[in-house]
Amino acid sequence: MNERQGFKLNNDLLMPQIGLGVLFAKNNGEVENAVTAALNVGYRKIDTASAYENELGVGNAIKHHKIKREKVFVTTKVWNTEQGYDQTLRAFDKSLTRLQTDYIDLYLIHWPVKTKYKETYRAMKRIYEIGRAKAIGVCNFSVTQLEDLMASTTLVPALNQVEMHPYLNQSEMVKFAKHHHIQLEAWRPIMMGDVLKIPELIKIGATYGKSAVQVTLRWLIQRGVSVIPKSVTPERIQQNFQIFDFELSKVEMDTVERLNQNRRLGEDLSHIE
Repeated sequence: MNERQGFKLNNDLLMPQIGLGVLFAKNNGEVENAVTAALNVGYRKIDTASAYENELGVGNAIKHHKIKREKVFVTTKVWNTEQGYDQTLRAFDKSLTRLQTDYIDLYLIHWPVKTKYKETYRAMKRIYEIGRAKAIGVCNFSVTQLEDLMASTTLVPALNQVEMHPYLNQSEMVKFAKHHHIQLEAWRPIMMGDVLKIPELIKIGATYGKSAVQVTLRWLIQRGVSVIPKSVTPERIQQNFQIFDFELSKVEMDTVERLNQNRRLGEDLSHIE
């Protein structure tokens, strides 16, 4: 398995296994520098969102890099206050303008706004059908919410992006997604660096000359889960990418699985009205 193989989504679109997350990275050169550093290292996926307020910087970095736009997999998301059919169509156009592109590789619902996510997804389906997004999906949906959404559409979401890390392994969601051919993607995969404090991960890493961060990212990818670790530091961006030259054993995979505490570290807006 290597970074060039990618994960194949349920519409046969190939998506890189690892991407750069840019939450909190600012449009003052910070996000531009981070994206440029990631592309230089070998990343070919960038994950942003309308709510991050840095789509413009992401677009600038991609536009001015030597790598062609079609070689970069760009994900962005519609925010809660932008949801609804017409509102989503307008929000998508604004994201395209800020990103300076005429299509998005993957467009996601950022959180499942209870009264609006079906209409939002219907608009996204329209965007997908006319080719302006190569794939569409969701973030932070529970199994129940996915079942509810899927009962109202003929287009199964290509991806569900959820909080996932050693303390929250989302085993039920992993089984559900695999059964329905929905790709999972982990946000906050390295627990904002806190995996560096977990002895079991440190011990596994020592076997391969890798950090606990690299072990965690490798564990997720071997589970079939894509990852989008966030960093604006070039050295860490490079280290996060160096996970394709070793493979965890089944015993090591099981060791990480057993760390689960069903503990959420990020906010949970999955039931907002």
